Amino acid sequence: MDEEYDVIVLGTGLKECILSGLLSVDGLKVLHMDRNDYYGGESTSLNLTQFMMANGSLVRILIHTDVTKYLNFKAVDGSFVYNKGKIYKVPATDVEALKSPLMGLFEKRRARKFFIYVQDYEDNDPKSHEGLDLNKVTARELIS
Repeated sequence: MDEEYDVIVLGTGLKECILSGLLSVDGLKVLHMDRNDYYGGESTSLNLTQFMMANGSLVRILIHTDVTKYLNFKAVDGSFVYNKGKIYKVPATDVEALKSPLMGLFEKRRARKFFIYVQDYEDNDPKSHEGLDLNKVTARELIS
């Protein structure tokens, strides 16, 4: 082990890993250590309040510092609600909307239409916009 470093980073939490990665990308000699026998500190896994958006600045930093090879990403399988003593999956497709016990008939039809609109929407095809400018309408206007 070398004895001279430009920077010593203690801890392997998410902030420390980002800092270590950014410093090493800038050409500094970094010693990165943790007193624990596991990697990740308080950030060994992310909960829903810490969820990273796929194109957010945190993800860009992780990719830039190349620490993504030490992380595992998993897509969210779905959203669920607890209602009247049971857990139900929140519909995410037109087929799920029609089968969902969470909505009445009219809500199911409206949800199905919304999912089809989203699925068929093409940024470069104004015909798929159905006359709506998504940069100007509110979510309420879009759903109605």
